Amino acid sequence: MLLTIRDFLSEKGICTLAELSQHFEVDPEAMQAMLSHWVRKGKVVEESSGCKQGCVSCGPEQLIVYRWLSSSHYDLIPVCVQSD
Repeated sequence: MLLTIRDFLSEKGICTLAELSQHFEVDPEAMQAMLSHWVRKGKVVEESSGCKQGCVSCGPEQLIVYRWLSSSHYDLIPVCVQSD
């Protein structure tokens, strides 16, 4: 299933956790565990999106976004990671 997730996400480019969970018919926690493989490999980054409506009704799976990082350095979007 990891390869299927890789192919789907690399084709789409960016997906929410909710979209991925729904597409593959798995619960969000299981999908996060599978995606963590690709995060560790440096192929995917996990980002948080903000709710544009400013409410708290959005579930966390709708606010977590996964972005596939292409192999071309021209396609990479820098991600700021603050260190404490």
